[in-house]
Amino acid sequence: ASGVTVNDDVIKVFNDMKVRKSSTPEEIKKRKKAVLFCLSDDKKQIIVEESKQILVGDIGDTVEDPYTAFVKLLPLNDCRYALYDATYETKESKKEDLVFIFWAPESAPLKSKMIYASSKDAIKKKFTGIKHEWQVNGLDDIKDRSTLGEKLGGNVVVSLEGKPL
Repeated sequence: ASGVTVNDDVIKVFNDMKVRKSSTPEEIKKRKKAVLFCLSDDKKQIIVEESKQILVGDIGDTVEDPYTAFVKLLPLNDCRYALYDATYETKESKKEDLVFIFWAPESAPLKSKMIYASSKDAIKKKFTGIKHEWQVNGLDDIKDRSTLGEKLGGNVVVSLEGKPL
């Protein structure tokens, strides 16, 4: 409990990503595939990080592989929270799930790690119904998509974002 509050835009982004209502192709293109959240400069609230996002419409256009593109958005020397809308397949079915990611690389400043760690509950409480939470401590943990596959369903996941694991 760091006294940090969650900006309304963060909650709006989450709700937009969570609700998979049938939309027009145009609306679907504007859906967020991945988005980063950071602390405001005064460290008082969690906000949507400017321009650190991937839209569904970018995939196949400016983004070839959303997972790799998402990993590239993460800052190497600071913490972030992220939502990633994973599309994956098990032997039985195709699934989509939101994953809440707490990115806390080893190289981030201690102060940053402490405030992000103590504020995590504030943002998580707003993200109701998230089944998957993943704390990542460096690129080695996240750059291989099979690690996310394991998080999503253990060894039953056969592909992630259309790429076999």
